[in-house]
This record gives sequence, structure tokens and C-alpha cells, in this order.
Amino acid sequence: MAAAESACTPSGSAREAWVSSGELNLRVVEWGPPQAPAIVMLHGLRSYAYTWEPVALPLLHEWRIVALDQRGRGRSDWDPNGNYYADAYVRDLEAVVDHLSLRRFVLLGHSMGGINALIYASRHADRLAGLVVEEAGPGASASSSGSERINRELRETPPSFANWHEAAEFWRKVRPDISAAALQSRVTHSLKLDHDGRLTWCHDAAGIAKARLTATPDQQIDLWPHVEALKMPTLLVRGARSDYLSSATANEMYRRNPLIRLVEVPAATHYVHDDNLTDFNGVLQRFLTEIRNLDGRISLP
Repeated sequence: MAAAESACTPSGSAREAWVSSGELNLRVVEWGPPQAPAIVMLHGLRSYAYTWEPVALPLLHEWRIVALDQRGRGRSDWDPNGNYYADAYVRDLEAVVDHLSLRRFVLLGHSMGGINALIYASRHADRLAGLVVEEAGPGASASSSGSERINRELRETPPSFANWHEAAEFWRKVRPDISAAALQSRVTHSLKLDHDGRLTWCHDAAGIAKARLTATPDQQIDLWPHVEALKMPTLLVRGARSDYLSSATANEMYRRNPLIRLVEVPAATHYVHDDNLTDFNGVLQRFLTEIRNLDGRISLP
């Protein structure tokens, strides 16, 4: 793997903006025409806005893609109080939607971002033409083998690396199914050089790990009421080899709400769009075409 040229930094085809949420400044990355219908994309626990770039690029002729560096990630501010819990993330999303004056849009979230998307969607049905949830569902973040794996990774993740090769080897070890392109993206956008010449994390690794590993029961969200409250067409995407969102939970979500469509993507783990981008993009693009046809308020200009 070639050395990354920069870290936490913009990509050539993207636009960047900043949105205030309380005392934090959050980075928003956009692709596509500003006047086109919008899709807002939320990344997972240790990810970043640019994870969505390969998902966004095929959509540019018809959609405006808005990706958020959620608090403590990418170039967004770290929370000095370590408030990395769902209600704070949802407030941030509300601030972004209001700042950009998004009146009707599609919302997509992966893992932690999927949890935040489900909560937002249950509270703001009037804003959403459609919802896409990639690998998130009730109980998955607290009691699955995938959640145990993630907690173990958080405890064992080194604070820094000597070089780009060492960093790439770390990500390859914890994401053995990741594609080469997704691995390059993850190394480039999740790490930065410190003053000693070592590579450190762009995200607040210590604060995020502490919030996750020490969460109390009242800081954990029961997602079933949010699933049942959804009032918009919803695509639930599960990786066929996922250790996080079980087939039983995904099917129960589908059973409880008739607006949910469940699709399993082959050759993918919990990190579906990193493992099998081609099939993920195909599933997403078919759903978006249906949304445009169904929802007159999101028709193209």
C-alpha cells in the first residue's frame, strides 16, 4: 500500500462546509449538484464522512450527497465532555439539516450512524422521503458477538503507529474482508501525523472508547419503539456474514414494520459497503430510483 499523502483532508471532487451544533463545529462533505434531491449519510463508530465517497460518486448525476463527520471524528470537533451518545448525535444531525435547509431528503446510516438515523427518522417522519439502515438494529450494539468484537478492538487499538504500512496492517487485521480501495481510504482518512512523526487517530479514540465501554443502561437506546414508529419506505441492509446484526433481529424488524424491506448482501460482513461495494451500490441505487418515483416532493428539478 502506498503511503497516504494527507489525513483527515478533503478529496478533489468534494465540497466542504462547517456547521455549529452547540459549542462544536462539525465538518460536512458534499458531492453532486446543490439543487438536486439530497441524501444525508452517517458513518459508523470509528469512521468518517469520506467513507461514503465510493457510494456517492455513482449518484452525482441525480443526487446531492451530504456526509457528516459526526462529533469526534474526521475533522469535526472532539467533545470535551465525552458526550458520544445517541441523543447528542441526533441533535447534531438536526443542526446540519436545519443549517442546510433540507426539507425533504433520504437518510442513510451505517452501524452507529444507522442507530442515529433510526432515532432521527422516528422523530422527523415529515422530513424523510426514505431511510436506509446498513447493519443496525435493536440489541446489536449491546449483545451481539459483533459488539463484543468491537469492544475488544477498542480496548486493544494502539494509540499510534510508526508508519503507514504498520497502520494499514492494523486495519487489515481487524477488517480482513475489506477491499483494497476501502483499506486505502480508511488509512488515509482516519490517521494523521503528530509532531513526533508518528501516526495518530483523527477521531477521539480514547473518548469514543470510554463512552462505548462505560455506557450505563440509561445511555443505551431501546430501538424497537423507533423501528415500529417508522413511517417512510425503509431499506434495511444486512451483510450476509455479519456478526453484528443477526438474521433473526433483521427479520423481526421486517416483521414488525411493513415499510421495511430487508436485503442481505453476499460476501459482506458488518462493513457492507467496504466489503462488497458493487452489490451495496446496486441495492441502494434501485431503492433510490423507487423513492424518486414514489415521492413527488423529492422529484428532480
